[in-house]
Amino acid sequence: MTTTPTPAAPAPAPTAQPATDPAHAAPVFRTRVPVTAEALAAYRTAARTGLPPATGPAAQLASPAHPFVLAHTLAQHTVAALTADEDAFTGVVHLAQEIRTHHPLPPATDAATGTDVEVTVTAARREPRGTRIALTTRLTTPHGTLLAELTTAALLLGATRITPHGALPPTAHPGTTPDTGPHTLTHTLTPADVRAYAHAAGDLNPIHLDDHAARAAGFPSAIAHGMHLLALAAEEITDRHAAGDPTRITALGARFAAPVTPGTPLHLTLHPHDRGTVVRFTLATTTATATATAVKAGWATIAPAGE
Repeated sequence: MTTTPTPAAPAPAPTAQPATDPAHAAPVFRTRVPVTAEALAAYRTAARTGLPPATGPAAQLASPAHPFVLAHTLAQHTVAALTADEDAFTGVVHLAQEIRTHHPLPPATDAATGTDVEVTVTAARREPRGTRIALTTRLTTPHGTLLAELTTAALLLGATRITPHGALPPTAHPGTTPDTGPHTLTHTLTPADVRAYAHAAGDLNPIHLDDHAARAAGFPSAIAHGMHLLALAAEEITDRHAAGDPTRITALGARFAAPVTPGTPLHLTLHPHDRGTVVRFTLATTTATATATAVKAGWATIAPAGE
């Protein structure tokens, strides 16, 4: 769960398709994002906090969570556009994320060979604390090949002027039949880990980097990125259930429930289902006084080897 205390920054050179009927049409925002092999590798390294470096040909492949990195800046621009006329908007709570990957992300050397990003505001619903929105993001090559689709749920705190529309999508819950019992792994993120992830992901929100800013937003200290936790879970699943091949993780999802501060033990519980084609997971923190679930209803779908 991440709260942004200030309006989000705009994406590089986005274009918006204005809604001719704001009550019914979904706003659409577009941009093109170049992504180099170096950027893919840097993010994968940051995502593998506490894990050994990936080796062999798979080491050059993108993290299963990297599509979110490409979508994030345009999603921020979308939020800024939606809340431009708000008087009481105070920030964003990232509630849930789903990523479905159709083809591995290709590295690009310039904008002409970058990844096209399209964000659509598919639903908005008024709630007591603000407005809950659903964003659908498509990543494609410049030639139109679909690379990934993302579904993002977020609460815009204090936002009251966005016209309600659409229907919020149901939360996915893949996996019906448990395989072997669950197993739990423990990680502890350091402030250096959080900083490394922030720079690799391009998310330099002060609440992740500065204790004073985090306290001003209502946290006890700087907090880890929710997507850092999801990316770390994806890497553990890659190593333990996909033979180290991140391209076999074809979909990934979770709901963000509570913040994680660096230095707090983080317990990742993995539970394979459906003959190893789905791994469900949760992440929880434990302190001297309490245990809290940080990420719940997590899941990853795994393709058979060689597909």
